[in-house]
Amino acid sequence: MSGPLAGIRILEVGVMLAGPYATMLLADLGAEVIKIEPPGGEISRQVGPSYFASLNRNKKSIRLDLTSADGQARLGELVAESHALLVNMKPSVIRRLGLTYDALKRHNEKIVCVALTGFGLDGGDEPAFDYVIQAATGIAAMTGDPDGPPTLPGYSSADNSTGLTAALGLLAQIVSGRGGQVEVSLLDVMLSQLNYRASAYLNDGVEPQRYPNGAHSYYVPAQLFPTSQGYLALFVTHDGFWKAFAGEAGISGFETMAQRAERRDEVLEVVTAALASDTAAGWERRLRPLGIPAAAVRTLPEALKEHPEMVVTAGDFRLVGSAIRVAGYEPVYEPPPELDD
Repeated sequence: MSGPLAGIRILEVGVMLAGPYATMLLADLGAEVIKIEPPGGEISRQVGPSYFASLNRNKKSIRLDLTSADGQARLGELVAESHALLVNMKPSVIRRLGLTYDALKRHNEKIVCVALTGFGLDGGDEPAFDYVIQAATGIAAMTGDPDGPPTLPGYSSADNSTGLTAALGLLAQIVSGRGGQVEVSLLDVMLSQLNYRASAYLNDGVEPQRYPNGAHSYYVPAQLFPTSQGYLALFVTHDGFWKAFAGEAGISGFETMAQRAERRDEVLEVVTAALASDTAAGWERRLRPLGIPAAAVRTLPEALKEHPEMVVTAGDFRLVGSAIRVAGYEPVYEPPPELDD
C-alpha cells in the first residue's frame, strides 16, 4: 500500500533539527521530500553522519545556490511542481532568498509556504535555539527540584515540538486546497504547550511551583520515587488508581483526591516508605497488571532494547522509526541523501 501522502511533493530548505524533522515525518508517510541544500551542504552534515541520518532519511537532495539567478530559476521550477515548501531560517534570510508565499505564488498559486522561525516572520532575527526558547518561555524555570537550579530536559523538546507543529500546519493548508503562508515559531509552540499551567495562571493567578522529584502540581502521588533499587515513576490521577495502589502497597487512608492534595507531605512520606520495600522493576511488575500507571526509570539503551520494533534500518544506519502507524502501510526506510544526489 502506498503511503497516505503518496503524490505529495514537499520542498525543504531546512537547517539542523526542527525543519528537517518536520519534513522527515512527512517523508516517512510517503511524501516526496526534496531537500534543497547550499553548495557546501546543509550545516548539520558537519555534526556527523548519524545525526544527519536521524533527521533526513527518506529524502532526496539537490544543491542550489539560492543567492544566484540560476538557483532562483531552478527554485521556481521546483515550486511550480510542488505542493509545499518548508523553511527554517532567520526571517531576514527567508525574505532575502524569496522563500515566502508572496515571492513564490507567481510560480504556483497553490503552493503552501511554511516559515518555521524562532519568534515569527515579523519577530526579528535574534538567535532562537532550543535551550534559549525553553529559558524564555518559563519551561526551564518550572523544571527541576525546588532548591536546585532551573533545568533543561535531556533532548531538544522545543525543536522537536515545533517540527511536529509545522508538519501539522503544512498538511492543514494543503488539505484546505489553498496556497498561502503558514507561520510556526518555537516561542509560540512552547507557550501553547504550557496549556493547563498557563490557564491556571491566567484564570486563577496560580504561578507554576516546582516540587521535588518532578511531582505533578495537581495529582498526588504523581512523581518519581526512590525504591530499594532504582527510581519508579508513579502517576495516580484518580481514586480508583489510589485504591488499587494502596491495597498492593499496604497503605490505608487518603481515600479522596482532595485529601491527598491537602496532605501532600504525609502522603508522599507514606508512599516513599512503602516503595522502599521493593525495587523499581519489582513495583512495575506488581502494579502494571493492576492497571496502575507506573514505570521503572530506564536509560535510553534499556528502552531501545525493550522496544526493538521501533528500531529500523535505513541503509547503514539504525534509527528510531516513525511513531505514526497507518493500517496496511509499512514505511520503507531509505538512507539520507548523499550531497551529490
